[in-house]
Amino acid sequence: MSRVLVIGAGGVSSVAVHKMAQLSDVFTDIHLASRTKRKCEAIAASVKQRTGVDIATYEIDAEEVPALVGLIRKIEPKLVVNLALPYQDLPIMDACLETGVDYLDTANYEPKDEAKFEYHWQWAYHDRFKDAGIMALLGSGFDPGVTSVFTMWLKKHKLKTIRQLDILDCNGGDHGQAFATNFNPEINIREVTAPARHWENGEFVETPAMAKRIEFDFEGVGKRSAYMMYHEELESLSKFIPELERARFWMTFGDEYIKHLTVLQNVGMTSIEPVRYQGQDIIPLQFLAAVLPKPETLGETTKGKTNIGVIATGEALDPGSGSGTGVEKTFYINNICSHEAAFEETGNQAVSYTTGVPAMIGSAMMLTGKWSGDGVFNMEQMDPDPFMEMLNQHGLPWQVKELDGPVGF
Repeated sequence: MSRVLVIGAGGVSSVAVHKMAQLSDVFTDIHLASRTKRKCEAIAASVKQRTGVDIATYEIDAEEVPALVGLIRKIEPKLVVNLALPYQDLPIMDACLETGVDYLDTANYEPKDEAKFEYHWQWAYHDRFKDAGIMALLGSGFDPGVTSVFTMWLKKHKLKTIRQLDILDCNGGDHGQAFATNFNPEINIREVTAPARHWENGEFVETPAMAKRIEFDFEGVGKRSAYMMYHEELESLSKFIPELERARFWMTFGDEYIKHLTVLQNVGMTSIEPVRYQGQDIIPLQFLAAVLPKPETLGETTKGKTNIGVIATGEALDPGSGSGTGVEKTFYINNICSHEAAFEETGNQAVSYTTGVPAMIGSAMMLTGKWSGDGVFNMEQMDPDPFMEMLNQHGLPWQVKELDGPVGF
């Protein structure tokens, strides 16, 4: 029996729990907890209606470690799947350490009072998890997550070395709203407004937010403007691919999104500094997140596709000998996901789907023992093949093709 406790009740959690319920031979007993129990109950009702599987629900504040420890001991799961906010990663890891239970998340920790997301806080847990004989798997979403697995699959099967890497994340969906974010507004806006950083010749180079833009023709979507940003997998990829000379992350945004975000930033609504209002401190960005449409409500109206993948250039691998050929090649590996198909299957749009499915697959890798170890691990440290196989089987099929040469941007 593989009993799991999922923490968080947003769109990603909804997708992950729906997909877990479809794989009952691995996920035999699913428990769902969140600060707002009614959200858990709504997900459980949808899962019951779509799959016939019962989900137990609980109310929990994931930042209250003693209460979370009590819940984990009550449920006795084999794995805790953290699909809550990144602020809550460390408390949940603390609870897993105290109870001796494996841990998985989809996004690395960031403090509430600083728009800075890095792995070092969680990497610092490695020895404690190793000593406890338990495993933590970090970043099992799409980006981070699948993008790292894509990269390591290319290194295993196509390229002996990777010299240049570009990650391209395109959401070509239209939700019909004047301004909305496709995942948690607070996290989304903090990421977008933070300075961009990319890996170049052994160090991170910082540039102003949204300062570098390219145009790329995404299959299934068309030409879109993509902006260079910092994303956490750049940190882990540069660590685990030591020969990497340059790595960049690009995300698409429409003109209307940029226009609205610019105005909100100019008037201070994206700030995380407290503002005194009517006798109490409020965080402008948190207030903005409260009034924006909830991402989990956008599924029904969102039409179009996402296209997320990586373009890697390096020395080609001779599959017969396992050695390099001395010839440089470039490969593009990606997934295209339909918002409408994601909603029909799980009641959620494709941005939640492309993160929730990899969360389920990473969990399955751990529960079946295909990925194992004592300590804290990133996706790049695991064998990509079984994960890639499950992507094809569970709604995120991928394709790979050779390009004429490295990207020109």
